[in-house]
Amino acid sequence: MSGCGCDAPRHGQNLMPVSEALGKLLDQAKNTTEIEEVSLVAALGRVLAEDQLSAVDVPPRDNSAMDGYAVRCADLESASRLTISQRIPAGTAPTALVSGTAARIFTGSEIPEGADAVVMQEDTCSENDDAGNTWVQINSEPGIGSNIRPQGQDIKTGQTVMPAGTRLQAAHLGVLASVGIGMVKVYRPLKVAIVTTGDELVMPGNPLQPGQIYNSNLFTIQGLLQGLGCEIVDLGIIEDTFAGTQDALKRASEQADCIISSGGVSVGEEDHVKTAVESLGELSLWKMAIKPGKPMAFGFVNGTPILGLPGNPSSVLVTFTVLARPYLLKMQGCEQFMPNSFAVQAGFSRTKTTARQEYLRVELNDGCAVLGRSQSSGVLSSAVTAAGYLVVPENTQVAEGDQLTFIPFSEVTN
Repeated sequence: MSGCGCDAPRHGQNLMPVSEALGKLLDQAKNTTEIEEVSLVAALGRVLAEDQLSAVDVPPRDNSAMDGYAVRCADLESASRLTISQRIPAGTAPTALVSGTAARIFTGSEIPEGADAVVMQEDTCSENDDAGNTWVQINSEPGIGSNIRPQGQDIKTGQTVMPAGTRLQAAHLGVLASVGIGMVKVYRPLKVAIVTTGDELVMPGNPLQPGQIYNSNLFTIQGLLQGLGCEIVDLGIIEDTFAGTQDALKRASEQADCIISSGGVSVGEEDHVKTAVESLGELSLWKMAIKPGKPMAFGFVNGTPILGLPGNPSSVLVTFTVLARPYLLKMQGCEQFMPNSFAVQAGFSRTKTTARQEYLRVELNDGCAVLGRSQSSGVLSSAVTAAGYLVVPENTQVAEGDQLTFIPFSEVTN
């Protein structure tokens, strides 16, 4: 028989607001100090441990922004038909431009000394004369600097191109490569132990017996951790006993930098994570004003931090992405750990309120947030078709057209 939960706060009483809980979590996030050097090929998703400075200008020389002809603007004051004195493919060092001539030039090619503009090919026409000379007719009047990308326009020598704490994405790698950096110092990936609790859980691929369900939470958590570049230690499914839970948490604390559990953090007789954590360390946070996911917990097991997520599948997704993810990113040395968000209009009305800040799974329709097919904490499939979370503050009614914060899934699941 399950416990009645009479000691649980009701109607939002004594529940910690999300912003306060997140602040307390981040205050206790200890940055990893171990550093390793990796090549750019292996650096995607890693966090820089030191500032990256450029040893070169980008571009290294003035270059053409398009295919056309490099000219001296002063020459065009007296003639619009110029002989072509040289051809400059990309990667070829030009000679100085002869006065009164034009140079055939291509996108990215270095501007010859003496030229101060590029006329795009579409504004010209060329011809050969009987003497074998090639001429170009300039049909526009360029200004000085037209269609020229100046040396150092993008990056200058000595410039900090990326500060420490940057989590490297594809564009970051391209920028680092553009200044000749092939190896970077990054923080060691976090090692995270996953503990899933519940005698009813069965691994996918095995037949279900009466009363059993598949262990979906493990794969949700694994996927989210892999997106953060973490190393994963899977402790397996833990039996619903105090001794079994205590033993699993102790082993996890010895093998990982952080522990993430799912289930067992509520007040039922089969929920042992909370008491096991308290027996091995301390529980710093428990029961937060978030929906779904109220019973999330945070504490330490023999000095190793533990994020105790609820057992319901959507509660796992919400509490991980909203609370656990910023904490883990900060632990990895990342300086930008909060997701980007923006305001959207609600495409629905709702008079019902809750004392917890709610994270609704919504789709976007012409810029308006539309509710997914189910907001139940036990339904995960609606997150597959949703675009992200619509954040509804506690005790707030929603009227169609209200401006509310929207967090795209792309900001919290990668």
